Amino acid sequence: MSRPPLPPFTAETAAQKVQLAEHAWNSRDPERVALAYTPDSVWRNRDEFLTGREEIKAFLTRKWAEENGYALRKQLWAFTDNRIAVRFQYEWHDEAGQWWRSHGNELWEFTPDGLMARREASINDVPIDEKDRVIFGSRS
Repeated sequence: MSRPPLPPFTAETAAQKVQLAEHAWNSRDPERVALAYTPDSVWRNRDEFLTGREEIKAFLTRKWAEENGYALRKQLWAFTDNRIAVRFQYEWHDEAGQWWRSHGNELWEFTPDGLMARREASINDVPIDEKDRVIFGSRS
């Protein structure tokens, strides 16, 4: 299976890869999102360590069950031949109705067929008032 755009990345193809990831994550569909990763992909997400698509799907299912109203924006930060650095923000609310803005950075490493083999994510959450939200739904 191939997942274009493929490395080696240019500024244009790296930006495309980031936008495709944003669209997929905003779908909140763990099956769809997991297809972007190798079957043995290695993740660090905050303080969790995952290996493989099945663990990724389980993690995403749990994540989106807890993070209601999830809306994400990703931005290309830097790239090399087969690596991309991303900064992102997303907003969501918990079961009690508290809104949060989560800020983070991701480091991605890709195989030649364009699947992500490694993802390192550092994320911080800041409580916000609903009136202070700036991210709504998917970007067109």
